[in-house]
Amino acid sequence: MRTRHWDRIGNGGLDFTELGFGTAPLGNLYRAISDDEADAILDLAWQAGVRYYDTAPLYGLGLSETRLNRFLRGKPRDAYVLSTKVGRLLEACRPEERDGIGKWFEVPARKEVYDYGYDGVMRSVEFSLERLGVERIDILFAHDLDVFNHGSQAALEARLEELMSGGYRALLSLRDQGVIKGFGAGVNEWQPCQWLTERGDFDLFLLAGRYTLLEQESLESFLPLAASRGIGIVIGGPYNSGVLATGARPGAFYNYDPAPQAVLNRVARIETICASHGVRLVDAAFQFPLRHPAVVSVIPGGQGVNEMTSNLAAAAAEIPPALWIDLKSEGLLAGDAPV
Repeated sequence: MRTRHWDRIGNGGLDFTELGFGTAPLGNLYRAISDDEADAILDLAWQAGVRYYDTAPLYGLGLSETRLNRFLRGKPRDAYVLSTKVGRLLEACRPEERDGIGKWFEVPARKEVYDYGYDGVMRSVEFSLERLGVERIDILFAHDLDVFNHGSQAALEARLEELMSGGYRALLSLRDQGVIKGFGAGVNEWQPCQWLTERGDFDLFLLAGRYTLLEQESLESFLPLAASRGIGIVIGGPYNSGVLATGARPGAFYNYDPAPQAVLNRVARIETICASHGVRLVDAAFQFPLRHPAVVSVIPGGQGVNEMTSNLAAAAAEIPPALWIDLKSEGLLAGDAPV
């Protein structure tokens, strides 16, 4: 498994495998999987060399972290990189009152409480350490600081200010003490990443679905800014919720919803060019973000052994340079996208 070394501030940095493991599916996202199924997926990834694991309290309302606990127990702590999120605390509640009904299945009865303040961040880290059963976490991402989750620009700005006036100080202190190697935010939009980068000393961002074969708007300002400051980018959602893995078939998903016809048409054109070069669409979708110098890892989800097997193949794929040239010439890829 190919790796990328990142060390922004000279504290030794971290070695990321180009393929990381996004563990939202381990939280029974959209359907329940058994502990044995979860273990089989994790075992396959480990045996293939995957050594970066990203989780969050949100994923399965704690289930993802506790499943990682069982898996990582006994693994040498220096053998892998681990990130989790802050910004949400989980409170016990009655089962019928829990959050995520219809999204998370067979999970603990918990309600999400947003808290990006100093104490909220510190409490979140303490709880995550207990659920994960580890003595340290390498990276902390402030979770879901975007309009998609908070509902309006005004609500987002209030949460951003809350982080900068409270949680940011906690994260900075944890990094400066050497408790963590780095911190940033894990979001679905690039604009908050740029806002934070312009106001603080951030190390890494987990950007979900915003730098893919279908979307390269973040190239206009944020990604160049990140590269200039040595900020590492973890790419989540490289398949835009599935359409870049399944292809332009009926029922394909794009950004959590059924793909509109315009997206299906564009994907079909990309798929045709990939086929002309003997390349799977999913391989090109995985490999494209890795061409950007700021990107340290790509973390597609894998809810089954077959999906993980496909991700492993995509991570090992070799893409002919002519493929990128053809996509650009057809206007299907930004002209200034690093390839």
